[in-house]
Amino acid sequence: MQVRQSIHSEHAKRLDTTELRREFLIEKIFEADQYTMTYSHIDRIIVGGIMPVKKTVTIGAEVGKQLGVSYFLERRELGMINIGGAGVVTVDGQRYDVGNKEALYVGKGAKEVIFSSVDAAKPAKFYYNSAPAHLTYPTKVITRAEVSPQTIGSPETSNLRTINKYIIPDVLPTCQLTMGMTQLAEGNLWNTMPTHTHERRMEVYFYFDMDDETAVFHMMGQPQETRHILVHNEQSVISPSWSIHSGVGTKSYTFIWGMVGENQVFDDMDHVKVSEIR
Repeated sequence: MQVRQSIHSEHAKRLDTTELRREFLIEKIFEADQYTMTYSHIDRIIVGGIMPVKKTVTIGAEVGKQLGVSYFLERRELGMINIGGAGVVTVDGQRYDVGNKEALYVGKGAKEVIFSSVDAAKPAKFYYNSAPAHLTYPTKVITRAEVSPQTIGSPETSNLRTINKYIIPDVLPTCQLTMGMTQLAEGNLWNTMPTHTHERRMEVYFYFDMDDETAVFHMMGQPQETRHILVHNEQSVISPSWSIHSGVGTKSYTFIWGMVGENQVFDDMDHVKVSEIR
């Protein structure tokens, strides 16, 4: 488990490129037959990936010890979206089939969670977020048919995109975790502009569906103190609540967003005019 500490906005604006990447960028999400895990002190979110290829993968008891509990999900909820081949997640003996671009929510208290792929030649890639939880809600697969989609933006502003809301109150109940996937239309590059902040929630972005020579300039920082981090395929960025939420790619791309914090209201945003950004 990697651990990232909270960074004050006054501290962040003094960081150089290497320091910004070290504090906010997660460069390696997927490793064959292993899980990766990054624990952020920002709202105590956990971010990582699980890619079972030749064997099953289980998040073991050692993680519980690091969290000060008996097992990983003793006091946490878990959400994941599969961006790879067909996968299977077994939760306390119950099998859940999770296809490409389908999601699974696992409620607090699940003791054994086992990940596997249907075909080793096309392994599943489970990208996950986990947040502290106070109640247990039912474990549930979210299929593509159950996703709540919203198409916004326009080609004129290079941000025509569809926001697919997987883990939100309109689809299923959770304690605080929300997740979704935004796909930009071909030829569109900005994921959000004009940009916004939301002081009440932090966010993590996972960028994928990108070629080797494609990159996203992920914008962060306070509206009048902006910075950028260059992000490549299948990498994540931690975005604090004081930071703007925006980015632009060298080519269209897809990203998964996950949020935890005070509320679950998707459109609770503090918008920033382009003329006010520095």
